[in-house]
Amino acid sequence: MKTTLTALITALAASTFAQQYFVQSPGGNNTIEVYTDGGLAYQIRHNNVMVTTPSPISITIDGKKYGETAMVADKKERSVDRILKPVVKEKRAEIRDRYNELELTFKNGYGVIFRAFDNGVAYRLFTELDGEVLVEAEEIVYNFTGDHPASVPVSDGFFSHYERGYTNLTISALGDIMACLPSMVTLEPNLKIARETEVKVAITEADLDSYPGFYLVKGAEKNQLVSTFPRYPKTTYQPTDRDIKVGERENFIARTAGTRAFPWRLMVITDEDRELINNTLVYQLGPEQAIENTDWIKPGKVAWDWYNMNNIEGVDFEAGINTETYKFYIDFASQYGLEYIILDEGWYDIKTNDLLDPVDAVDVQELIRYGKKKNVGIILWVTWTALEENADTAYEAFAEWGAKGIKVDFMQRDDQPMVDFYSRCAAEAAKYKLLVDFHGSYKPAGLRRAYPNVITREGVRGLENNKWEGMFSNPEYCLEMPFLRMLAGPVDYTPGAMANAQKENYNAVWNRPMSLGTRAHQFAMYVVYESPLQMLADAPSSYLKEPEVMEFLAPVPSVWDETVVLDAKYSDYVVIARRNGDTWYVGAMTDWTPRDLDVDFSFLPKGKYTIDIWQDGANADKRATDYKKVSTKIKAGEKMNIHLAPGGGWAAIIRK
Repeated sequence: MKTTLTALITALAASTFAQQYFVQSPGGNNTIEVYTDGGLAYQIRHNNVMVTTPSPISITIDGKKYGETAMVADKKERSVDRILKPVVKEKRAEIRDRYNELELTFKNGYGVIFRAFDNGVAYRLFTELDGEVLVEAEEIVYNFTGDHPASVPVSDGFFSHYERGYTNLTISALGDIMACLPSMVTLEPNLKIARETEVKVAITEADLDSYPGFYLVKGAEKNQLVSTFPRYPKTTYQPTDRDIKVGERENFIARTAGTRAFPWRLMVITDEDRELINNTLVYQLGPEQAIENTDWIKPGKVAWDWYNMNNIEGVDFEAGINTETYKFYIDFASQYGLEYIILDEGWYDIKTNDLLDPVDAVDVQELIRYGKKKNVGIILWVTWTALEENADTAYEAFAEWGAKGIKVDFMQRDDQPMVDFYSRCAAEAAKYKLLVDFHGSYKPAGLRRAYPNVITREGVRGLENNKWEGMFSNPEYCLEMPFLRMLAGPVDYTPGAMANAQKENYNAVWNRPMSLGTRAHQFAMYVVYESPLQMLADAPSSYLKEPEVMEFLAPVPSVWDETVVLDAKYSDYVVIARRNGDTWYVGAMTDWTPRDLDVDFSFLPKGKYTIDIWQDGANADKRATDYKKVSTKIKAGEKMNIHLAPGGGWAAIIRK
């Protein structure tokens, strides 16, 4: 009786939007049902289970709400099945881009495109209006089928580092919370409506261009999430040497061309947690490549200074922000084949913002020359404000000096002018063959496909958060992040801590920081976390004391030809195998719960292999630095039981 009643209610709800169109994913997993009578709306089914009920779509431009009426003038359908070959292989060398598409053009100058993938659905609005327009609002609505659990990074406003932890609650409990993206809703098993397993629905966006990013808040209706946007800045002010905040805002969210496509609104939908990590839809929905020559774009690993505060030992000079210290970093990088070092904050005077006048203690051009002799490139940290002030000269000067990239920091906004800065920076850096690593940044939203020199970005509660009180970057967070934040794109978490602690032994020490979790937990991050520019965060002298550590960190690559997620459960554990060339790497991580897991080597081609393992030591539950290296033989198809300590990890290199 209840099932019949539910079906009747659903049918009555749908009758408000009687004119229907459909598009189904190639494998039949996901179906988008589009309604045009009574306004534009859509609903989603996943394997015949309702994910959302009819949810309206609209955009308000120059006082007119497009979507309130939806008189179809034209309908187009197409199917696409192609192979994408990313310039930078974050997850795999080839991505299958396979979807069915429905495009509806309406009579009053706007339209919508829907794409149905087997692992998600997306839509975007487009307009065909004259001249420049003001976008006053966009209505993005998710009418879920129940008061489901949600995992959201909570934001306290539109000025943010985007380094929030995940809060787990139900949709109704969101209250006044504003959630960053990606966020996730979990549809629990419900046999009454034939939902036998959990369905994870991750919400984010793609092809964000000259438009603000959106956030989620609780809607007025039951079980409803809706969008909110940072409005266009009217005034700004600078309270510190690096922050530019918005004072007053306009009554619109974007000033833009009247003829354009708007960002994709994406829902990743899966029955299996592992598929959140496998997903590449943000990249697939990104803009086409905007630069032709990409031969100069070189992924790699980086000896990074700021986490360890240039705090090296065993040298006969005073360590700090000076030429001698950075030459030591270059020597270390060269010894172990690391491609880059970063000169982080301090190489120029942040009070003057003169990027062409390094401080006296740092001879940048000498360091670049020295690094070139040793095959180590230099990446320069800058604030975005300094880069904007010096835009006419800085990019060109950095290229003339021979720098290989820039690390751009402290944007902390995603209103339209700031999103425009990201695109402008990416294009100008590409012009001068400079890599870009955005810090203090919003989540990836497809820019790296247009500009592959945007090689990684932060927007994550990275390792540096353990420098201050609060235990922010802990193993619980570290087992949530790869399922959600990493779904959007590369993540500059900056692993590699050599001082490691269990909860009871942890202290926040600014200039000699420690990580939460074990040493092997850190090793595993180099396989689990995707970042084509991957940091070694600790001091070179700490690594030099333990050559066994570098036997793993030196050869582990930062890009991958193939990825196989062997086992994964959101917020609990993950086991991933990745291939680069003929060599396989495996990483396993757990939260604070110790675990025994089976690693199934069926992913290996037939044959015998040598496996080198870096695993939690027998006492890692008490002394987190304790690890053990083991070498043995395995065959394809075998299984190996592994033990992970609390906050533990396991990493391996497999060679024929």
